[in-house]
Amino acid sequence: MDSLQAGDPRYLKRKVKGCTLDVHPTEKAILVQYEVEAMILGEQGDAMIGGRKECQKMIRLKSLNSNTDTSSLAQKVVDECHLIHPSKLNEVEQLLFYLQNRRQANDDQEKKYTSPRDFASYAGVEINEEASINSIDEYLELLYEDIEEKIRGATLIFQLARNPDNLEELKQNEMALAALARVLREDWKQSVDLATTIICIFFCFSSFSQFHGLVTHFKIGALCMNIIEHELKRYDLWQDELQRKRKAYEEFSENQNLKKEHEKSLKKYQSLLTKQEQLLRVSLCLLLNLAEDTHTELKMRNKNIVNMLVKILDRKDEELLLVVVSFLKKLSIFLENKNDMAEVFAVDKLALLVPCDHEDLLSTTLRLLLNLSFDTVLRSQMVQAGLISKLSSLLVDDGQKQLSMCILYHISMEDRFKPMFANTNCIPQLMKMIYDFGDLKMDFELISLCINLAANKTNAKVMCEGIGLKMLMKRSVKLKDVLVMKMIRNISQHNGTTKSLFLDHVGDLAAQISLEQSEEYMIECLGTLANLTIPDLDWALVLKEYNLVPYLKDRLKPGAAEDDLILEVVILIGTVSMDDSCAAMLAKSGIIPALIELLNAKQEDDEFVCQIVYVFYQMVFHKATRDVIIKDTQAPTYLIDLMHDSNAEIRKVCDNTLDIITEYDEEWGKRIQNEKFRWYNCQWLEMVENRQMDETGESLLYGEDGDSFIENRDIVERPDLLYSADGIISTDGAISPEFYANFKNGELGQSFLGSVPEEFSTSAHGPTDRPVSAYGFRPDEQLFNYTSSSHLTWNLVNTNTDPAI
Repeated sequence: MDSLQAGDPRYLKRKVKGCTLDVHPTEKAILVQYEVEAMILGEQGDAMIGGRKECQKMIRLKSLNSNTDTSSLAQKVVDECHLIHPSKLNEVEQLLFYLQNRRQANDDQEKKYTSPRDFASYAGVEINEEASINSIDEYLELLYEDIEEKIRGATLIFQLARNPDNLEELKQNEMALAALARVLREDWKQSVDLATTIICIFFCFSSFSQFHGLVTHFKIGALCMNIIEHELKRYDLWQDELQRKRKAYEEFSENQNLKKEHEKSLKKYQSLLTKQEQLLRVSLCLLLNLAEDTHTELKMRNKNIVNMLVKILDRKDEELLLVVVSFLKKLSIFLENKNDMAEVFAVDKLALLVPCDHEDLLSTTLRLLLNLSFDTVLRSQMVQAGLISKLSSLLVDDGQKQLSMCILYHISMEDRFKPMFANTNCIPQLMKMIYDFGDLKMDFELISLCINLAANKTNAKVMCEGIGLKMLMKRSVKLKDVLVMKMIRNISQHNGTTKSLFLDHVGDLAAQISLEQSEEYMIECLGTLANLTIPDLDWALVLKEYNLVPYLKDRLKPGAAEDDLILEVVILIGTVSMDDSCAAMLAKSGIIPALIELLNAKQEDDEFVCQIVYVFYQMVFHKATRDVIIKDTQAPTYLIDLMHDSNAEIRKVCDNTLDIITEYDEEWGKRIQNEKFRWYNCQWLEMVENRQMDETGESLLYGEDGDSFIENRDIVERPDLLYSADGIISTDGAISPEFYANFKNGELGQSFLGSVPEEFSTSAHGPTDRPVSAYGFRPDEQLFNYTSSSHLTWNLVNTNTDPAI
């Protein structure tokens, strides 16, 4: 050998720097990360060439268990691994202790379930040979042989790829990866084992984001899409063939040849199906990894990945189903994919998986259904698929009850679905869960679902069965729970036996009305009391015993509290004013001027205006408070201003109230009549002024034939433009006692009456069923006939001011 010339390198100097320790995320191992600095020295010892490389070493701890002495094991690790400095002994011991506890916490779960992406159990073909990274070239040569040798070579490379430490080195061997991609592209139809093994290799790369570019470079994702589509078509052909042979066997059951052929085909089908599902599973896992990039996911969607996944939901393999459902869950966060799932009725197939024994599959399915439940169309499909009863049965499962409640909550948001809960075991189970919480804070999902369901009358009855209402009241009063009181308030709005149950709890509710309570809690308590329109309830006694009148009056001042609280106070005043003695008590306390002041302040808020006018309606209805409203306040003036309000509900309540005032007070009656006529007259004039002349200048009052559109009738004889006395009775069909008494005594002309309902012919003591709130006024048909006498209408006009027309 020739001697080295001057300046040639003499030796290599290697130095290890920056050693850090960490635990492996999934295995019993410690990762040693370090940096190697290498330099080639010259003859004189000076550095000629240098370089650095980051390295990692894995120290596997197969013997680590719950009984291991971590101190002794840490000392052994430091002694045997020269990369770890003895000063890091304590750090090694801490890492071992962490691994020891982590494994104890996760052992049971890992033994029970297999990750859908763990393909260690699959090796293509059983071989007893152990792969070596140094023999990669030999394995590469096998890929150019026949199918059996190709499978053997791919299997050995797969053994290497399963170790993450080898992936970086395999990446550098681009020739081997290109050969694998070529073999997969050319021969995947010839052997399912070969295709599965090669896809498993690329799946190992796809498990790490830094290798996604490599997988995309060889177009493995697009190839997997083609493979999945082809396998689904093959599956349909297998099903058709098997069905055909089964029918032939059933038609000729005595033919033993047909029976044997059917059994043989069934066994072959089951064998092929197992291999096919393994291929589908690894292919979908690879695609799921690549779908981390939204652009790649969009390409999959364009190739109809959603439809393929939904088709696979018919399979029975739980591990394959877990991958499919996980993929669908990831896709479901995008609107387009969600719409695709709705079109192919994915919910119907997902409903078949609820419930199931595979807990991971069940949990993932529920999460997917939760994503889909935000869509109203898909919620309807869930109800049709019977998911309400299925999800209700899962409320007893601690692992799945929260997800189940969230989905049920979304379904309960629609009124049309609420009654369906009463036919299941859902509501009793929810009430039991509330009871089990005791004094602890409840889950928001639970109480939110209960609040929604309580808005339905049938559900409310089920909730109140037994000690249901008593339990809710006790919890709400004791803990001042706003959400439970909101649920109680929803229950209290239903008429019938449910509302009657609140008679025992009126005192508890009234006792909560004080300045010390939070406003949110007060709003719910006041709202609940306002709903209690119970005939047997003595409101006067409640107001006196709990001294509520001063509180109600003080809260009416603008700015005294939040608007929501003030509004509930007004509604409660309207409820208690149905009682004669309560109305008188409130009128004497000066609440009416306070309401007028509030009306001035909130005149732009239709809700406030409607409820305040309803209080006036209740006050005017009672003889004891009628004089106070009419003579001592300006309420009638405000009512006249509001009788033409743009809000229909306000107009209805005003008309009812003004009709009673017109009947009782002659002076106000004329004023109201004049105002109505003036308004109708203005409407007529405005209509006439807006009519345009045609090109010839002729008025549009005449038709094409020159006939008047009023057909020779008196132009004033227009019932729709003149004052109507329909306000003599209230819109709900009830008339005031005084008007009815005058009618019985003959003081009112019979010509005013067209017909009187039978309900008013039995009692002269006022209405029997007045509206209980300002909402929902629905006037009955008019009880008076104004069209029977034209001269009567003319007289009504002439008793007022001169018509402008």
